[in-house]
Amino acid sequence: MPLTPEQEQIGRKNFSDAVQVSRRDFLAGATAGAAGLGAAYFGYQQLAGDPVRVGFIGTGDEGNILITQHPPKYMDIVAVADLRPTNRQRAFAGDGNEHRVGLVEKLGAEKAAKIKVYDDHRALLDAKDELGLEAVVIATPLVSHAPIATDAMDAGLHVLCEKLMAHDSLQCKQMVRKARDKNVLLAVGHQRHYSVLYDNANSLVQDGLVGDIKYIRAQWHRNNSFPGSDQWYNKPPKGDQVLTDEYVQQFGYDSLEQLCSWRLFNATGGGLMAELGSHQMDAASIFLGKVHPLAVQGYGGKNFYGVKGLGSKDKQNDPRDIYDHIYVTFEFPGPHYAEDDDDICVVTYSSINTNKFEPYGELVYGSRGTLFMKTEKEAMLWKEEGRGSEGGGPDQRLWVVSGASGGPVLEAYETSSGPAKAASGSDDWAENVSRGYTEEMEHFCWAIRNFDGNYYPGGKEIPVSEGGLRCNGVIAMADAVMAHTANLAMLHKNRIVFKDEWFDPMSDAVPETDSDVIG
Repeated sequence: MPLTPEQEQIGRKNFSDAVQVSRRDFLAGATAGAAGLGAAYFGYQQLAGDPVRVGFIGTGDEGNILITQHPPKYMDIVAVADLRPTNRQRAFAGDGNEHRVGLVEKLGAEKAAKIKVYDDHRALLDAKDELGLEAVVIATPLVSHAPIATDAMDAGLHVLCEKLMAHDSLQCKQMVRKARDKNVLLAVGHQRHYSVLYDNANSLVQDGLVGDIKYIRAQWHRNNSFPGSDQWYNKPPKGDQVLTDEYVQQFGYDSLEQLCSWRLFNATGGGLMAELGSHQMDAASIFLGKVHPLAVQGYGGKNFYGVKGLGSKDKQNDPRDIYDHIYVTFEFPGPHYAEDDDDICVVTYSSINTNKFEPYGELVYGSRGTLFMKTEKEAMLWKEEGRGSEGGGPDQRLWVVSGASGGPVLEAYETSSGPAKAASGSDDWAENVSRGYTEEMEHFCWAIRNFDGNYYPGGKEIPVSEGGLRCNGVIAMADAVMAHTANLAMLHKNRIVFKDEWFDPMSDAVPETDSDVIG
């Protein structure tokens, strides 16, 4: 969405002013300190007693981000495990940037030196009693999520697993059942559920400020066409070449190359839809009330890698089998769909590898306003201009007033004038806003301590409204079903209608084996 810097600034101010009026329990100007913003915002308190003793399984790209963002007042990292020697080193040394600082910088050399290191998650789990382990964080390649999570839950440990939840829908269901059976918490790292920015944005949507939503456009565009620009393609570094193909095969990888570039292969990853699209379909479904989709169709192809005449010879010989361009269309039920099946909201998603002109994010198009969530860090809001509606568009400021029905509505005014109250609004609170990683780990540890072993009253997850995990196994399973079904729609070039039983963790019915899907 090309916007001028001035239009973006107006959108940020609009969002900030609207949030201050409509989000009563948000303290404008609050900033995250030693603990994340989530404790104050979402209503849980500092952890009472000792931090939860946690082992990190997987210390690569995402694992190192989580290490950097982890809250020491809630979480005590006592061990790490990773198959790759270079990743074990990264866990401590980091990458030399603010996103992955490593354990030495995060905790100090003395504390970091006490953390045990394992080259196999099974060895870490075998030492759980010696370590006093209570929980694990899993940030390994997608294909290993379910096996490692199952091993950890069988050992009586709580699990926070990175997204996508599992490599197929049935594995997701089995993870939910295992967590219930073992009475341990299962959280999944769709961090937007713990993002203060997204929760504030969703409050505006649920308050009706943007009106009826009939379309959401989400995208994550990148340009990997330049030599060496694809971070997902990693030839085994020298430090990992001590691992043989035969060794890594016992962990589910065909070769060391596949382990190091696991996102590029359908056997070990889930492609663009799982790695990127699942984030944004999760965001779209949050704005739509976490309803399940009705149908999905789409196109996916290797439109760049391997195509003769495009790029260098390396592009033609690239080993990937995932699509490099995907375009999918979801149909979601509107709030009145039960009475009128024409009440549909369309959500489109695209992810491409050859152009990054527009930033990644989500655009929510409502009948009264437009909401733009940019790169998880910024939110912008503009009033819709139309007949009977004074002002609007990306160049005008707005303020919130009470409508005839008693609910809040948007009014616009020229940027050169307007009410002093609205003009003095500030978006300073949104600067450097957390993306939710810290908050999800805080709440995971808080829940372990505060629910005191009663994690599944009545055999089901504690509701979010009662302080339960904001992204538990059932919620994350629905996101995974959406992603896996979208991949199937692209593979079979069909429009697939979702079935209720696919979202039931106690049913074995899944899209991957449904005769209506695979024929």
